[in-house]
Amino acid sequence: MMIVMKGDATEDQIAHVIARVEQAGAKAHPSRGERYTVVGAICDDPKIIAALDLRGEPGVEKLVPISKKYKLVSRELHPEDHVVRVGDAAIGGGSFGLIAGPCTVESREQTLSTAMACKAAGAAALRGGAFKPRTSPYTFQGLGEPALEILVEARAESGLPIVTELMDVRQLEAIVEVADMIQLGTRNMQNFDLLREVGQIDTPILLKRGMASTVEEWLLAAEYIVSEGNDQVVLCERGIRTFETATRGTLDISAIPVAKATSRLPVIVDPSHAAGQRDLILPLARAAVVAGADGLIVEVHPSPETALCDGPQALFADTFSEWVYDVRRCVDLMGKVMAGGEPVEVGV
Repeated sequence: MMIVMKGDATEDQIAHVIARVEQAGAKAHPSRGERYTVVGAICDDPKIIAALDLRGEPGVEKLVPISKKYKLVSRELHPEDHVVRVGDAAIGGGSFGLIAGPCTVESREQTLSTAMACKAAGAAALRGGAFKPRTSPYTFQGLGEPALEILVEARAESGLPIVTELMDVRQLEAIVEVADMIQLGTRNMQNFDLLREVGQIDTPILLKRGMASTVEEWLLAAEYIVSEGNDQVVLCERGIRTFETATRGTLDISAIPVAKATSRLPVIVDPSHAAGQRDLILPLARAAVVAGADGLIVEVHPSPETALCDGPQALFADTFSEWVYDVRRCVDLMGKVMAGGEPVEVGV
């Protein structure tokens, strides 16, 4: 339930309503806008919410039921866009975040050179997998913890915050010491124990949509994280599994405006995994930006032909600036600002 406070409600009146909600056994989630404050009352027991009648309390304007199954990430409770910061970069609220880098950390030289190319192109953050979930047990699974050390060096050299994937709660301690943002991949979107664990830390989370999940299931997965206290969540559409075989996945462009209309969380898109082939990444990226995406995450490699993972869908590091220039025109068209700023000249 949402308790909408009057525009002239005092801090004491707001605090009184919050106390009433908590005394009843529900959790209070205040959201302060420019004109109004809304207090969300969230509880598993509908009887508690039904009995929580605050009509007539000083400062209360009205009570509004929350119709969505997901409460804390919905626009009903928080109508304003949520902004998530990754290092010094902001994603959401008109700030467009480009995350780029290799699918997986293969070596120090490969990672550092890619990081500098991404920085020069104006990326906001560097992606790089230390632990890789692979369909086949015989393919490269990542370097593990040594890769995290390389990512730390890449951050120091390039100044870019680090985004890396968490697969298992046993990796959490090592990753949380390094990552500026933790990625949960498509296979872990409904790993509910893992979602609860990352909900108890304050590191931003990049939550990829499950390859066979509905938008509602995706948002409910985000709700698991936010309900534990961590509201620094960015949603990522990365293509879903359909009958179509021309591409690796089917990029669900409609999911972008749907998720943004029903949720306050930023939504970014991974055209690399959706396409599975290099020549399709740019048109899919353009479409995502124009559909309202708050950012992109793409794979970049100095020599994709020798990459140990997903080489056919990796952009070339030496021409990445040209690719970003094209995307930047769409970002400008939508009235957003690139979080990484203007391209800069850097060298290893």
